[in-house]
Amino acid sequence: MNRYAIAMHDIDNVATAVKDIPLQEKIELIVDGDSREIEIIDPIPFGHKFAIKPIIKGQDVVKYGEFIGKATEDIDVGKHVHVHNVESTRGRGDLLKKP
Repeated sequence: MNRYAIAMHDIDNVATAVKDIPLQEKIELIVDGDSREIEIIDPIPFGHKFAIKPIIKGQDVVKYGEFIGKATEDIDVGKHVHVHNVESTRGRGDLLKKP
């Protein structure tokens, strides 16, 4: 089993690939001292995210303990998490409340 990804905080629901991860690779991920095995169900490019917990449509996506967006669809464990299934909630002027 290979360690190809990192998750920094126990509330994270995604991890970041530190190298390309091929389809169906089984990886070991250590989060907050606990080891878990995850099977990758989409190829994950270096630097991209994948789900380490099930994420329900509309739920916050959490990376490094920070809320980075909302899921636009249900995301299974091991699935690629990127612009195709997450809407950013950071730096969005269109989400600012207007007087």
